[in-house]
Amino acid sequence: MASYLDIDLLRCFLMVAETGTLSRAAERIARSQAAVSMQMKRLEEIVGQPLLNRTGRGVFMTVHGERLLIHARRILRLHDEAMAELSGRSLSGTLRFGCPDDYADAFLPGLLRSFAQLHPQVMIEVVCASTPRLLTQLDRNILDLALTSVPLDTGHSVLRRESLVWVGQKSGSEDWSVPFRLALGDPDTLDHRAAVTALAQAKQSYEIAYSSGSLSGLLAVVRSGQAIAVLTKAAVPSDLAILSKATHLPDLPQIGLTLRMDEKRASPLIRAFEAHARTLLSAL
Repeated sequence: MASYLDIDLLRCFLMVAETGTLSRAAERIARSQAAVSMQMKRLEEIVGQPLLNRTGRGVFMTVHGERLLIHARRILRLHDEAMAELSGRSLSGTLRFGCPDDYADAFLPGLLRSFAQLHPQVMIEVVCASTPRLLTQLDRNILDLALTSVPLDTGHSVLRRESLVWVGQKSGSEDWSVPFRLALGDPDTLDHRAAVTALAQAKQSYEIAYSSGSLSGLLAVVRSGQAIAVLTKAAVPSDLAILSKATHLPDLPQIGLTLRMDEKRASPLIRAFEAHARTLLSAL
């Protein structure tokens, strides 16, 4: 008898992957932990491969699990899109979504356009700010959902990884000398912390020429040639340059992107947008 990938099993698998534990996945889909465990064993039997490594700290994807996860997100997105279109259950309402400034140009147009095609009656209010400011607004229920940046060593389940890079003017991009003049975000932002930590570890002197939560302000300073900045590689404007190792600037770490929301008050609309964003951003 031929095996097939059951939608319910894939949805359960996705919840396990996103939450990192069987117990939290069980809470999200309103089933017992034993039932979730049985579903994961059934899915492993169907694909004929181990999908999860179970430890005392939770569950982790095997190589086969990571591969299936890519397919599961795509299958579930297409399934939900088809059901919404054919059944007429298009969502409506207003969603308040937060996004860091440096990801706005790279990710927002495609994300908002594709969701609007599925649910044209939904109004999405977008707030662009640094991750610490977005988290504050989430805590105060000002936002429903936010895309945020996290260090890779925090244990968060990340949608994608992004490289941090040094950025300066295209002309004279190799002319920087010590002390390096920096234009950085607020002291609690990842770009600021990564830059200061990397330079301190490399024993390179620097000075903060400009520090602000305004990305446009940072970019203006960089374009003036007065300082260099730290951005994610995907967010570097075409008129600026990623500085090479010839500048003797230290390497910067990668960071992760994750979606945050309050699970207890997440409406069907919030969950639908979260699932759509997770699928789209993971595939880019």
